[in-house]
Amino acid sequence: MSRVCEITGKRAMVGNNVSHAMNKTKRKFSVNLVKKRFYIAEEDRWVTLKISTSALKTINKNGITAVLKSAKAKGLIK
Repeated sequence: MSRVCEITGKRAMVGNNVSHAMNKTKRKFSVNLVKKRFYIAEEDRWVTLKISTSALKTINKNGITAVLKSAKAKGLIK
């Protein structure tokens, strides 16, 4: 499974390590992902999602059903 957030679609970015002498080497900025279980009361079931921590804050603010509905509208989940 790739390291992509299932709610926001965030994925790794590519950038440079820059030394004091201004030498540049490629590096990867990984996404801060967590595996989390959520209970959906409307469907009476548990769902396990691999999400970024910023998506977790959004779920805590808006609720899991609203976030899943918007993700389905964007086409990120089925």
